[in-house]
Amino acid sequence: MPDALTNTGENRALDFLNGLSPTAPTTPLKVALVTANGDDTTAGTEVTGGSYARQNLSVAAAVGGATSNSADLVWTGMPAATVVGVEIWDSAGTPVRLWYGALSASRTVAAGDELRLTAGSLTLSLA
Repeated sequence: MPDALTNTGENRALDFLNGLSPTAPTTPLKVALVTANGDDTTAGTEVTGGSYARQNLSVAAAVGGATSNSADLVWTGMPAATVVGVEIWDSAGTPVRLWYGALSASRTVAAGDELRLTAGSLTLSLA
């Protein structure tokens, strides 16, 4: 997870690989939790309520065509929800969704709970 680039992410990667000047994402990238997954063109249903907020994503340098989160991602004070996926967003003024994917297993949290994705558990690849 996330296992797919959005159409916007695909276009930016192709522009870069073809020597064009793509719009670089504004860092830090942000990780959002969703209760219903989206697709290439439509965002999923993002968690709302409680103290939920998108978290900053730090990644290691890519090796073998993949990278992963280099630090734990922690959401505290969650609302009651069943989280089924994640999305990665550019943090610009008008955010742009770049990646999306389902969790390997959904996670149900009660109001006030913490949800944690440990370092290395969020893998990004272009394969």
